Amino acid sequence: QVQLVESGGGLVQPGGSLRLSCAASGSIFSINVMGWYRQAPGKQRELVASITSGGSINYADSVKGRFTISRDNAKNTVYLQMNSLKPEDTAVYYCNGLVYGLGLTPTRNYWGQGTQVTVSS
Repeated sequence: QVQLVESGGGLVQPGGSLRLSCAASGSIFSINVMGWYRQAPGKQRELVASITSGGSINYADSVKGRFTISRDNAKNTVYLQMNSLKPEDTAVYYCNGLVYGLGLTPTRNYWGQGTQVTVSS
């Protein structure tokens, strides 16, 4: 009843840029925190950046100064602008949202299906 759909991944050369988008849809009353996580092969999933509905932002140290998270509350959409990409940024990027559901829709964390980002020359 709630879906998060990511887009914008792909292959980019080191130093390049990508912009990820994640749109939430379904029986949504509101969304508190939205965030981006990533998981590289053989590694645990880690937080990349998060943003609350009020605009409070948190970044992983590894992406500070290179990535920018933003959101459009009216569209239930979160974005991740990634600049100065490095090979170590290669991973599957997942969107996450703490969604307050309408009616019988559960209030919980929801995940997108993931989008691959590959940084390679």
